[in-house]
Amino acid sequence: MPATQQTISPVDGRIYVERPLADGAAIEAALARALAAQRDWAAVPLAERTALLGRAVDAFVARSDAIAPEISWQMGRPLKHAPGEVRGFEERARYMLSVAAEALAPIDPGPKPGFVRRIKRVPLGVVAVVAPWNYPYLTAVNAVLPALIAGNAVVLKHSHQTPLCAERFAEAFAAAGLPAGVFQYLHLSHADTTRLMADARLASVCFTGSVAGGRAVVAATAQGFATAGLELGGKDPAYVRADADLKHAVETLTDGAFYNAGQSCCGIKRIYVAAPLFGAFVEGVVALGHEYVLGSPLDPATTLGPVVRTSAAEAVRGQVADALRRGARQLIDAARFPASRAGTPYLAPQVLVDVDHSMPIMREETFGPAVAIMPVADDAQAVRLMNDSDYGLTAAVFSADAAAAEAIADRLETGTVFLNRCDYLDPALAWTGVKHSGRGCTLSRVGFEQLTRPKSYHFRIET
Repeated sequence: MPATQQTISPVDGRIYVERPLADGAAIEAALARALAAQRDWAAVPLAERTALLGRAVDAFVARSDAIAPEISWQMGRPLKHAPGEVRGFEERARYMLSVAAEALAPIDPGPKPGFVRRIKRVPLGVVAVVAPWNYPYLTAVNAVLPALIAGNAVVLKHSHQTPLCAERFAEAFAAAGLPAGVFQYLHLSHADTTRLMADARLASVCFTGSVAGGRAVVAATAQGFATAGLELGGKDPAYVRADADLKHAVETLTDGAFYNAGQSCCGIKRIYVAAPLFGAFVEGVVALGHEYVLGSPLDPATTLGPVVRTSAAEAVRGQVADALRRGARQLIDAARFPASRAGTPYLAPQVLVDVDHSMPIMREETFGPAVAIMPVADDAQAVRLMNDSDYGLTAAVFSADAAAAEAIADRLETGTVFLNRCDYLDPALAWTGVKHSGRGCTLSRVGFEQLTRPKSYHFRIET
C-alpha cells in the first residue's frame, strides 16, 4: 500500500481529504514528462500560450462556487471571505497574461554598425512550485502562471493541508487544452519534496513557507544547482503618524491584523503609534476586535475562523502568555468568544500593549490573530523599531503627508511599503522581501525575470 497524506480539517477535526503520496517512480516519470513537454511548449508562440492559459483562468473562475467552500474546509477561512481568493487569483492571473508580451520582449541594446544585437528572455526549463496553505491559490498562482506563460513546464507540490488546490489547477489546465506534461502536480512527503528539489533536471524552485523551510530549499537546490525564489516569513509593522486619519487607520490595521485569522506573511503584527494618538487608537482597535465573530467558517455569520491546526493555536497562545509574564497587558476579553478554547484551533483575537522589543512577540513571527501596539515619540523612533526585525516583507505608514511617508519608506528595510493601506498585493508591483523574508521576486513585469534567463544574440552581418 502506498503511503498517504491526510488533511485534517480545522473546522471539526475530521479527515477531509486523503491522498496517496507519489513514490520515487512517480517523481521520475513526472520529471521525464515535464522535460519532454517543455521543449515543445517553449516553441509555441507566446500569443498562443497566453490565449490558452487565459482559457484556463476562465475554467478556474467558472468553478468558484465549488472552490470557495473547499478552502474553508481545508484551512478554516470563513466562507464569506473564501471567494475573495478566487477573485484575487483572477486579478493576478489576468494581469500577468496582459503584460507578458512586453515583459518577455527582446531587449535591443542599440545600433552597432555591422552587427545585430539583442537579448532574449528564454524559459529556464522545469520549475517546481512548492505552495503553502494560508493563501493556497494566491501564493501558487504567483509562480505557476508566469512560469507557464514564459514557456516553462511546472510541477506543483501543494501543502498537505490544501491538496485539492493542486488538483483544481490541473483540472483548469486540462479543460483549456494545455498539452500533457506541461503542468503536473505531485503529493509528496517532505523527504521526496527534497528529492525533487535536488534533482539536476529541475531548473528552479519557487517556495513559499517558513524560514526553516527556506533553508531546506537552499540546501536541496545546491545539489542540482536549481535557482530558488523564496517567500518566507514576516513580522510586518505599521506606523500611525500624528497626522493620520485615525478612523481609517484603526479600521484598516485591525483588518490587517485579524483577516484570515492573522495567518498572512504580510499581515500586521506590530503597530507603532504616535504618542498623542496612542490611547484613542488602541481603544478603537479593541472595540473593533470585540466585534469579530469566532466560529465555524461554514457559518455565514463568522468573521474569524479557526487557525489551521491546534498546534498553531497553541503556539500563538504560548507567545501571548510569554508576553504577559514579561509585563504586557491583553486588552481583548477572550471570554467574549465562547468558541475560543485551549486544545482547539479556535483562537480569540488579541491586542497587547505595554510591550517592548525584549519580548519574542515583537521579534518572532506570529501566525495568528494577535497584534502588539507601542507608542512612539517621532518618526526616527518608529523607523528604528520597524527595522528592528529579522524580517522585511512589508511595512505600512499611515499619514496625510505623502512626502514624509516616502522619506520614511526610503529608510525602511522591506520589500514593499504601503501608505494608508496594508496587506495587499498589487500584481503590477514586484512582490519581494529582504532579510529572513526571502529572496527573489514574483508578480509585475519584474517577476518574469525570475522565471527566465537572458540569452544574448550577437550577429555580425556580412555585407
